[in-house]
Amino acid sequence: MLHEIDLSRTDLNLLVLFEAVMHEGHVGRAAKRLDLSPSAVSHGLGRLREMLGDPVFLRTPRGMVPTDRARAIAPRVAEILAAVRGVIATAEPFDPARSDRRFRIATGDAVLGVFGARLLAHLAETAPGIGLSVIHVVPRFSGRPDAGLWDDVLAMLDGGALDVAILPTLGLSDAEADFPARFAARPLGQDALVAVAHAGHPFLAAPTLDAYCAARHMIVSQRGDATGAIDAHLADLGRSRRVVLTVPNFMVALFVAAGSDLVAALPSSLVAAHGAPLGLGCAPLPLADSPSTIVAVTTHAALRDAGVAWLAETLADVAPQPAAASSAFVAEQ
Repeated sequence: MLHEIDLSRTDLNLLVLFEAVMHEGHVGRAAKRLDLSPSAVSHGLGRLREMLGDPVFLRTPRGMVPTDRARAIAPRVAEILAAVRGVIATAEPFDPARSDRRFRIATGDAVLGVFGARLLAHLAETAPGIGLSVIHVVPRFSGRPDAGLWDDVLAMLDGGALDVAILPTLGLSDAEADFPARFAARPLGQDALVAVAHAGHPFLAAPTLDAYCAARHMIVSQRGDATGAIDAHLADLGRSRRVVLTVPNFMVALFVAAGSDLVAALPSSLVAAHGAPLGLGCAPLPLADSPSTIVAVTTHAALRDAGVAWLAETLADVAPQPAAASSAFVAEQ
């Protein structure tokens, strides 16, 4: 028979401290998040280590690095705290028309550029007290477009630092196949890449593969990488292109394309929403490219919170068709 733990002698607030340090990776930032002093957090970490029989976090020049044990238990801790928060939330029914809650969403600028205004207008009418904090995220491209692209974002969802993330699933038919089973993914629609340039660009008159490879290119990469998934596709065909500029986000790419001779692969929905006033034209990419399904992702545990469930439903209601984001979100990072 397993030894029964006496929870009356266990400080469950230490799990909240664990969550904060796991997310922040820094004692000072965790203290600010919890409205505690750094010394109180350090003291709490000592008690947490004693409770778990593990160092839990190691102090390094890069901050507080979780041990293997800490990484292993982080999803379970997140589920437990989400369940507790859900129980507390149900004590007072969530009413969006009266709530002044602030939700945390992670997504890319392409999503906000397409339906951010529509979402805000909907909230102003139906939930005027609700606030949003949006964190800009990009995938971690490692050569395989489906390999751990969103691990950092999923860790933030696990740790409670985010309520919902809006992400592409890279053309998978099953919207949840790209995420571990503890996550729920609600499809918002689909989108695909198009080649974008100023309206008089020669490439748009004859958008062949040869013309595409001969053009000067710009790609979106927050890290400044001059290659992306499109270059991998071209390499498979024995072809290449010249990337002369990287920019950190899609909205910047729109304006640069409008005032230069560069070609960029951008979300079709973003171009449809903002391209014409900037004098931009577009053409299909001369490459096989499957559309991506865009999904609102959160944990199943978080959906026990009526507020998070309402937010996911609201995002589905306001998402335009086709969806608000694109496989470009991934392809050019």
